[in-house]
Amino acid sequence: MTAEDVRRQVERVGRSIHRRGLTHGRTGNLAVRDGAHILVTPTGVSLEHVAADELSVLDADGRHLDGPRPTKEAFLHIAVLRMRTDANAVVHTHSLHSAALSCLAGLDPERPLPPLTAYYGMRVGAMRLLPYFAPGDPAATAAVEEAARSSHALLLRNHGPVVAGADLDSALDALEELEHTAQIYFITRDHRTAPLTDDQVAAFLTPTDHGSSTPT
Repeated sequence: MTAEDVRRQVERVGRSIHRRGLTHGRTGNLAVRDGAHILVTPTGVSLEHVAADELSVLDADGRHLDGPRPTKEAFLHIAVLRMRTDANAVVHTHSLHSAALSCLAGLDPERPLPPLTAYYGMRVGAMRLLPYFAPGDPAATAAVEEAARSSHALLLRNHGPVVAGADLDSALDALEELEHTAQIYFITRDHRTAPLTDDQVAAFLTPTDHGSSTPT
């Protein structure tokens, strides 16, 4: 994939996310590796209007090298990509049902959402819930890095999901499955459900997803 192709993918995926209501207003942001650099959507720009030739360029440590000022949540993407060397892209949204889930009391930090469907097991697998940090607060970096060691899907308390993938399409597939499963969870919350067993989920997961090794 050429550098231009990578930029066009950010534009296409960003606009698709907004068009399908997976985020709203000027919320949500994307990041993708481009060689030694990381392309990030800029601050104050709706994903509806993100443009291939107007992306922020950062280095692997998050230093701003070129383009418009990056989203204030760029550090989330940098932290995840630093730990997930198996991933090349990160999607962060404020998707309705996932954000609503993040506001519930009593969630299990190791499994805030039960694995209700096979596709959740395949595309999300293990998800971690992080404590609350104010949006844009870099103090969240250490918590994000620790959680990203064992899961490519994170749920920020009172905020929303952060999902990494091999590319933006894969990250978006996983985020959509997370959002869909969160919707199923709210629909079935007052009913008895039969989530997948640990063995059934384990059949979908890599050793890294189990948390038994650091990503390579």
